[in-house]
Amino acid sequence: MTNIRLFFKGVKIDERTEEYIRKRLQTIVKILPKIILAEVEIDLDKKGKFRVEVMVKTPYKLYRAEETSESIEGSVDVLENQLKVQILRDKDRQSSLAKRGGRSIKKKVVIDENARF
Repeated sequence: MTNIRLFFKGVKIDERTEEYIRKRLQTIVKILPKIILAEVEIDLDKKGKFRVEVMVKTPYKLYRAEETSESIEGSVDVLENQLKVQILRDKDRQSSLAKRGGRSIKKKVVIDENARF
């Protein structure tokens, strides 16, 4: 994935942390191949905690997750799991709707009255 934007507010990130973030976002790419843009925003609040927000834009939907914790890596791990749950829930919903639509069409098109469904 080439379209990753990283925004930092009040934080200086080293190369190792940036690579860790990119590595974690690659697991999202495996699940969701049509990603247009991924934005990661990292803030440091007054209490010394990191707020990490990730937005993944696809042609049809926008997935967003936000987490505040003591470490950037911990927040990124939690965000990765939240995004996976959102994406898999959406994929499951789409496949079940397609199956239901196919069943309803199959019931309406009757070839033989004695056929079992």
